[in-house]
Amino acid sequence: MKTRSASRFGSLSIGIHWLTLLLFVAVYGTIELRELFEKGSDPREMLKTWHFMLGMLVFVLVWLRMAARLSGPTPAIRPEPAGLQQLSSKLLHLALYVLMIGMPLTGWLILSAAGKPIPFFGLELPPLIGENKDLAKQIKEVHEVIGTTGYFLIGLHAVAALYHHYVRRDNTLTRMLPERA
Repeated sequence: MKTRSASRFGSLSIGIHWLTLLLFVAVYGTIELRELFEKGSDPREMLKTWHFMLGMLVFVLVWLRMAARLSGPTPAIRPEPAGLQQLSSKLLHLALYVLMIGMPLTGWLILSAAGKPIPFFGLELPPLIGENKDLAKQIKEVHEVIGTTGYFLIGLHAVAALYHHYVRRDNTLTRMLPERA
């Protein structure tokens, strides 16, 4: 396994980054695809279950991701971006971490307050709060707003990486790509 260097992230960080992207695609895909099926139908319920489980997997991975990120210095961007770009990058990354923690946590709270089981790949997670249907509806509204915001944050993150790669021609993107053999 490649470790972090001055010019790129280590294999663990890179793997978690791209796995998280795939999980986001699956989490968003399952919740969007559920709309194709009638309420209460088996396919719709299955997609919702997968949405919850994959969302909780993001929650697990974000903590591994933060541990990997804090395990050493962040590879420098060369050439170094201007101060405002550095600040906006830090704010966007902070917002993405809030998304990766907040979305699964609010999903867990929704199921808890709704009095529903919280599935996690054959396990049932404990409820975080007692049953309260009104609170479940309120948390669901917050969850949906954060989810919609997530589309923009993820898109902005991707556009920024491409901007750095193709316009600024710095190493922002290549720091997070696997090395070519």
